[in-house]
Amino acid sequence: MIPIPETDALTPETFRDEVLPRDLPVVVRGLVRDWPVVRAARTSDEAFCEYIRQFDRGYGVDTFYGAPSIGGRIFYNDDLSGLNARMEQSPLSTALDYLLEHRNDDPAPTLAIQSVVISRYLPGLETENRLVAGLVPDDSDQRLWLGSRATIAAHFDSSENIACCVAGRRRFTLFPPEQVTNLYIGPFELTPAGATISMVDFDNPDYEAHPRFREAVQAAMVADLEPGDVVYVPYLWWHHVRSLHSINGLINFWWSHPEKGRGDPRNALLHAMMSIGSLPPSHRKAWRSMFDHYVFGAGKAAGSHLPEAKRGILGDMKPDAVSKLRTALARALSRS
Repeated sequence: MIPIPETDALTPETFRDEVLPRDLPVVVRGLVRDWPVVRAARTSDEAFCEYIRQFDRGYGVDTFYGAPSIGGRIFYNDDLSGLNARMEQSPLSTALDYLLEHRNDDPAPTLAIQSVVISRYLPGLETENRLVAGLVPDDSDQRLWLGSRATIAAHFDSSENIACCVAGRRRFTLFPPEQVTNLYIGPFELTPAGATISMVDFDNPDYEAHPRFREAVQAAMVADLEPGDVVYVPYLWWHHVRSLHSINGLINFWWSHPEKGRGDPRNALLHAMMSIGSLPPSHRKAWRSMFDHYVFGAGKAAGSHLPEAKRGILGDMKPDAVSKLRTALARALSRS
């Protein structure tokens, strides 16, 4: 595995002009060390939990509970009919009490609180713990993740991601998108938290069942984060996350580049899998040429020979034209 490149300074300008264009991860040591939530975590587990608790509005949040026997790995059960941990809506304060109560158990049960929208569930936390102005878009989606010693299988997000370790330690193992072939991805229809995951047990890889995982390991990039450290996870990069302390916390920022209203690329992938994946090989080859030309190749340049006013989807579409096309697509899908 390759260490993720590190820096101890990052300005909005260097992030925009140097980091983002490279499409490679980077670790920034100590970027958020002065956040109040980080200072509380460095004081004690109790201080961290009390700091979070003061913003809690009492709503239930998505919380995984797992028995000590799963060893912190939230995954499928043996026959893939469900998961090895149960999901509940728990008040955040209840979950924090659970973490404190069981932090010294050996073996300990697993608890993982997933993707808490801070502005809704913990209003005020985001105003006290801000990134450097201009580093991420103002409308970035800011979320909290916390729990016990837990392992989240490799998965991807269709967003840019800056993840800030605020309590405990976390190990990030990252893979570029092209490693999807070597990560042996699980079912789309049943996932632990909405994202497809690697079926490989990183602690005990079964190279007979997953021989290509050896290639993924060669491409992997890894870093351990301390409270105050930050990692940039590029768009669509696979990331496996292991929490290394009995109580861990992370705040992340998600944002995407496409204009709103143009649809989620994941839906396009699913429809292509359904509509093209079962075609004869010659037909799939022909459609690959179409996708290579219109989507991955020339793109808008494919219509450069047309008058600008007649380029339609091959040109710069106005919002009303995008809306009409989405409506037409929805009607076509409903008839197919």
